[in-house]
Amino acid sequence: MTDSRLSPSRDDESTNTSGNTSFDAVLHARLSRRQLLGSALGAAALTLAGAGLPNAFAAPAVPGAAAPGRRAARLGFAPVAKSLEDAVVLPDGYRYSVLFRLGDPLAASIGEYLNNGEDDPASFALRAGDHHDGMHYFGLGANGRHHRDESRRGLLCMNHEAITPEYLHARGQTVADGVRTDAGEVLREFYAHGVAIVETIEAGGKWRYERDSRFNRRIHTLTDMALAGPATKTRYMVTKYAPDGSRTRGTVNNCASGHTPWGTYLTCEENWASYFRRIAAVDDPRRSAKELAAFARYGVRGNGRERWATVTPDTPDDLYGRWNAMKLGASDDGNDDYRNATNTYGWVVEIDPFAPASTPKKRTALGRFAHEGAWLGPVQSGAPLVWYMGCDSRDEYLYKYVSNLPWNPVDADGGLAAGDKYLDDGRLYVARFDADGSGKWIELRFGVGNVTRANAPYPFADQADVVVHAQLAADAAGATKMDRPEWAAVNPKNGEVYVSLTKANASSRPLAELDAANPRFYNDRKTTGQDRQGNPNGHVVRFAEAGGDAGATSFTWDVFLFGARASADARAVNISGLTDANDFSSPDGLWFSPATGVLWIGTDDRAYTDVTNCMLLAAVPGSVGDGGPRTIVSSDGVSSRAVNTYVGAQLGEENLRRFLVGPKECEITGLAETPDGRALFINIQHPGEATRPAYATARFGSHWPDGGRARPRSATIVITREDGGEIGI
Repeated sequence: MTDSRLSPSRDDESTNTSGNTSFDAVLHARLSRRQLLGSALGAAALTLAGAGLPNAFAAPAVPGAAAPGRRAARLGFAPVAKSLEDAVVLPDGYRYSVLFRLGDPLAASIGEYLNNGEDDPASFALRAGDHHDGMHYFGLGANGRHHRDESRRGLLCMNHEAITPEYLHARGQTVADGVRTDAGEVLREFYAHGVAIVETIEAGGKWRYERDSRFNRRIHTLTDMALAGPATKTRYMVTKYAPDGSRTRGTVNNCASGHTPWGTYLTCEENWASYFRRIAAVDDPRRSAKELAAFARYGVRGNGRERWATVTPDTPDDLYGRWNAMKLGASDDGNDDYRNATNTYGWVVEIDPFAPASTPKKRTALGRFAHEGAWLGPVQSGAPLVWYMGCDSRDEYLYKYVSNLPWNPVDADGGLAAGDKYLDDGRLYVARFDADGSGKWIELRFGVGNVTRANAPYPFADQADVVVHAQLAADAAGATKMDRPEWAAVNPKNGEVYVSLTKANASSRPLAELDAANPRFYNDRKTTGQDRQGNPNGHVVRFAEAGGDAGATSFTWDVFLFGARASADARAVNISGLTDANDFSSPDGLWFSPATGVLWIGTDDRAYTDVTNCMLLAAVPGSVGDGGPRTIVSSDGVSSRAVNTYVGAQLGEENLRRFLVGPKECEITGLAETPDGRALFINIQHPGEATRPAYATARFGSHWPDGGRARPRSATIVITREDGGEIGI
């Protein structure tokens, strides 16, 4: 998910200038002349859509898919109404409590949070960070190890993606002439990013976190990290911090997450590139054409979003200078500066929450890009392990990693050693969604296809080069550009994978570049008059791997849901038939409950906030192929275009309902659940972020969760049913 504090920001810009055709060539190759997109077909398709008649192309077969219409459960709550209140709204029969807020102490020696920007910066090494995001609940057994069925005591691992400095500091960041002048503020920010591990306990129906647990831990931008996998100890990883390329320092912009079957946590580095300082006018002449191509593709430029590298004087261990990615030293390999520091970010990081003294490992075999998360596929003894990953930016790709070794349950408590076995040795793939409803996984391997020394503009040297520059390899492989791939979720009932595509604007995907998997272009009519063109409400795509095998290299897909206003045109925008009980925009967080099979959908929205705050919906999905083909006719006001696609069956209010609406200007994210399905953890990120604070009067965009005149704080809440039952059904 993209930090909305900077929106519109370069974190959200497309840096993909590849010639991948977004299906245009595939469309012309696969469809008959009668089906080619044009004005005649557009008019005919519009007529067919309005008449409710079937289209002239057939939906593909879905190998291994569940029977159409098979559903996991029945939703058991009345939908909540849209809301603009500064509150968490839940259905009747549900309650929530605030579990863990920005600044909450993680040790008995740390005092209560003042929430006025004047807390000791060093204390943040043992406080909750900011912008609570992706998380996972690990049951904690009496022996101090992972207990998969324990629902009353567990370790909650959560990301702290970014910061809202207006509320973190007394009066925001202290900056003079573009330079940070308060080192204490910067230290506070270093600690406020990263990951928190928190012991949680339920007693008497109430949840709390254990303030002085031996498992409590903060991992942040200053934490020592090991590099693992094919890029380790290569020339790409050489820095002054670790001249042998074996280590790096810190993790940042930790967005969504994942887990492993051996009980470790995966945190994912998303918009890391914008934290580094690289002044192109100075640094470009010192760099090779290949380096410049990589910097351009990953968006490494400027002063850095928080200007950390501008603090002077620096410390002996380069506390601030290590964020300067410019070539400053005289060495050939970068052992005397941080010219290669950006290569040590953008990874999936494995953490063992049950071993507080362990060193996290960045798993380079899973590729370097703007990782939204890493979602584990079905786990079967004797079969490879699979993780699905989105690259969260417009025009980016969907990836998956497949271990070379098959899963052996003997490794179920293997810790980081199991990660060495399964996460350092595997194959990285990128997805191509074809216009006929099928898809291919293309392996990103040196010497295969265009991923060679002859590739332009980026010639690859070896497999380490491929994983370090996975986005360039995906360009070369011909992957499909998507409308910001964010979270993924794997249906425990049938193994199908759901991917949220949060949005696209007209500049990132104009009308001419629509394709079957990204088929809409429209004008979102806001009540405030600030209309947005493109696909501002986003959609959710799902796919079924061939033969139900997560390691397969082909799949079948359809569009599960289109975000839209209930009042929008049903033919071209509100294609999923949403009503006031379930309309939404900008799907982001996706998470399946293993206990109930409910699919939870959280939103991160700036398109529908004229009507409602961000929300959480509950869905009972069917399966790929339960709907059918559809022709969508879009217009930019000048010309129109018809696109053939595949759309899942409409869910209706019976199978899609609004469950929660959050406080003002927040994002709903970071879903986790106890194994029994009776406690649902949700993160409320950056409430009040979009409003400039009035410090003198204590008027802020939100006062949640503390109320009164308090500054807003990101926080984790825990939701339970008043009768103690399973959530949502």
